[in-house]
Amino acid sequence: MAVRELWLVRHGESIGNIAATRAEMDGLDVIPLDVRDADVPLSATGQEQATALGTWLAPHLDQIDLFWVSPYARARETLAIALGDGAVGRTIFVDERLRDRELGILDLLTRQGVARLHPEEFSRRRHLGKFYHRPPGGESWADVALRLRSFLREALESGPETAMLVVHDAVVMLLLYILLPLREDELLGFADDHTVLNASITRVILTEAGWELAAFSDVAHLQREGADVTAHPGDPDVQPR
Repeated sequence: MAVRELWLVRHGESIGNIAATRAEMDGLDVIPLDVRDADVPLSATGQEQATALGTWLAPHLDQIDLFWVSPYARARETLAIALGDGAVGRTIFVDERLRDRELGILDLLTRQGVARLHPEEFSRRRHLGKFYHRPPGGESWADVALRLRSFLREALESGPETAMLVVHDAVVMLLLYILLPLREDELLGFADDHTVLNASITRVILTEAGWELAAFSDVAHLQREGADVTAHPGDPDVQPR
């Protein structure tokens, strides 16, 4: 493996994050958003977070040899703002395997909406658990892990020593699942107790013993720059495992 260090960044807060959180708080069944998931942009706070990320990134640019980014607008916008003029001459790859988890018929539904409009999926999710439940037309966490294994097989063998990925919270969690590696129960226990914050930085390094977690969901750069720290769950589930 050529890559020995990975910086995993979640995109900044998006208007979808805000709409989903507000819909949950207001007890709505459907999240009022008329933009497809791939095109959801950053919120004003998300743009500030990306700018704060860029302030941290500027002195570290020479340490990062390559950037990979999800094709979704909120991830590409986060990286573009963070890099600014520093994007010139940088190696940046967009890879569709890094996109967010697809929710199929449950897309844009709140937890209450799933229970009320698709009670059969609510029950099936309870039986199968978070990792293996695949909504019709969507993906399970296991499905996302499969495409990430494909990505890593190519990226780690051909990439440079240090790389940054700007992606989504479920993608960060599942990259840790694959790299560390974790069992299903270990992953779900970790996900229950830890949140991948917007514009946070998670760092994994390759040692003689394998990949190790050096930092998780670090937002010190946001706090230093006075940007809000937001904790929207980007991959909502019908209910906890």
